[in-house]
Amino acid sequence: MHTLHGIFTQETNFYKGHDVYQLIEQFGSPLYVYNEDILRARCRDMKHLVNYKNFIPHYSIKANTNIHLLRIVHEEGLHADVMSPGEIYLALQSGFKPEELFFIPNNVTASDMQFAIDHGVMTSVDSLDQLKLYGELNPGGKVAIRFNPGVGAGHHEKVVTGGKKTKFGVNPEYIPEVKRILETYNLTLAGINQHIGSLFMDYAPYIASLDSILNIARQFEDLEFIDLGGGFGIPYHKQDGEARLDIKALGEKLDPVLKAFSDEYGKEIQFQIEPGRYIPCESGLLLGEVTATKTNAEHKYLGTNIGFNTLQRPIMYDSHHDIELYSKEVKNPPVSPLTVVGNICESGDILAKDRILPEACRGDLIAMMDAGAYGYCMASCYNQRFRPAEILIESNGSIRQIRKRDTFEDLIHNMQ
Repeated sequence: MHTLHGIFTQETNFYKGHDVYQLIEQFGSPLYVYNEDILRARCRDMKHLVNYKNFIPHYSIKANTNIHLLRIVHEEGLHADVMSPGEIYLALQSGFKPEELFFIPNNVTASDMQFAIDHGVMTSVDSLDQLKLYGELNPGGKVAIRFNPGVGAGHHEKVVTGGKKTKFGVNPEYIPEVKRILETYNLTLAGINQHIGSLFMDYAPYIASLDSILNIARQFEDLEFIDLGGGFGIPYHKQDGEARLDIKALGEKLDPVLKAFSDEYGKEIQFQIEPGRYIPCESGLLLGEVTATKTNAEHKYLGTNIGFNTLQRPIMYDSHHDIELYSKEVKNPPVSPLTVVGNICESGDILAKDRILPEACRGDLIAMMDAGAYGYCMASCYNQRFRPAEILIESNGSIRQIRKRDTFEDLIHNMQ
């Protein structure tokens, strides 16, 4: 195996000496590949973010739902935030205890909410209407509320979850009504939470949002916890020299804020965070094949078998993923702007537009980097293409298949 483009996997010893062609031969193509060492390292980044003792980082189950990866995260001592009964089920099957889960749904049904109540999972609501529903289902119980901090951040308008243009959270002006509903149903407000958006690389808006959520907390007595949200970004543009989110500086800014509020509030209240994609993203990539090259008008296309059914982020968010290219032969192809496309019958099936890359050819392999978050979990069988297998390269270098590739029988399994 010879690398034509990209050095991240070399620098991190991502493949631990395994040849990518042999991985494809054994497990099929496309193929999701994860590195255990990187996943554990990112968990520990969050676990040791601050010195404040009563501090709990969460793993967002929705970012990557593979049960084998969830078990690793749980081993590292993280709790988890969940968005649906299905995610609650997966988390419990992975070893998380109900008290280690935080259900943060949006516009859920009574049956969804009842599932969390029946399983003893702390639930957050994000509207007055849903607070009433919770009170009807669980009068006298404990509940949390998601507030809108009035600050938003993120890489795309579809992932900004705070501010004036969002469906999430209760605005602070409704706090009197919140208190009235709590009293009506004899509910105890155990905690409050927020989320400003996903993939921020500048921590300043995150720190700025703390003023709002802490001011809201001051209006409620004896809270058990405050969830500060998250959405910590990773450098998707590594090949262009993009800097990492400065986790050390973020922790240094965050720590004194937590300590000062704790002193003011009169108890060492628990603080939680939701770093989201930061934990699994860099631990995974999507490996596939170069299947064709062509020129239409002035545009050069590099065809692959990685369709948007296997990686939806580029078509959904215009997202960037760095690309690595591999060949069986030593060669030095010319570099030019290439549009990298998949095998789905849609004009929008584009992985990268006019990317400066070596002119790879059929038989070479391609890796879409930083695909460990919102990769497989968003995959589908559109065009009746199989969802890929997933493998884990363990810390000792061994390979473990953690999900099988779909089969023809899987396409009709639930129709029988």
